[in-house]
Amino acid sequence: MIDTKTTFGHETAGAAHNARPLFFIADLHLSEAIPRTVAAFEHFIEVTANEADSVFILGDLFEFWIGDDILDAPATDARASFARRMTRLMHTLSERGIGLYVMHGNRDFLLGKRFMKDAGAMPLPDPFVITAFGRRIALAHGDGLCTADRAYQGFRAFARNRLAQRLFLALPLDTRLGIGQRMRTKSEGARMTGVKAKYDVTKKAVSELFINSRTHTLIHGHTHRPAMHREVEGVRWVLPDWELDIDTPRGGYLRLDADGVSPLPL
Repeated sequence: MIDTKTTFGHETAGAAHNARPLFFIADLHLSEAIPRTVAAFEHFIEVTANEADSVFILGDLFEFWIGDDILDAPATDARASFARRMTRLMHTLSERGIGLYVMHGNRDFLLGKRFMKDAGAMPLPDPFVITAFGRRIALAHGDGLCTADRAYQGFRAFARNRLAQRLFLALPLDTRLGIGQRMRTKSEGARMTGVKAKYDVTKKAVSELFINSRTHTLIHGHTHRPAMHREVEGVRWVLPDWELDIDTPRGGYLRLDADGVSPLPL
């Protein structure tokens, strides 16, 4: 497994040349409302991941996460049952000796210590650098690179403030759920109006990340524009989002091994 005790900009223990590969996913937006996508995730964890040394989830695993206390809600609460089901599923990775590393996204930045423990996961800062198969690779969710959207960057800074989070988590669970649902509806409405340039990463932010991390490979999600982009400073891989409950399903993951980075379908 990858040693995550070091932080952004420092070396981490890398996988040996003949080690098992690393898998990267992001933007699954899991909820009980998308059963086909959930089924694909279950298959990925139960079957596909068996080949991996470690699985990295780079944000937005859930559609939204209103606090770890959802795991303690009554069994009659469908949302709580779903949350417990997913955490138990992910915990099976550690039971099989497969590492699980989770980075916060813009939808699930409230994933806390209780979730990480129940899922058998290690939290990753955003951004983070790993060294594996002789490569230094920067990992990020991607929303921090969308610096042209100044309003969102202001919200992002506020939402990740520990005091603001404590105040939010002090609200009743149902109140937080309502807020989460309204934010989700607003986000979906913005997406329906079409993709705007300001919602994508900026060249300046990407360049700064490459330079500051001393890397030439970047993997991130968030933008829902999966592709390999050749930037001045290196290669930027955008992870695909998962959506299998529509007429044209999509999804996939990245595999890192001795041969490099490869995009693979579900």
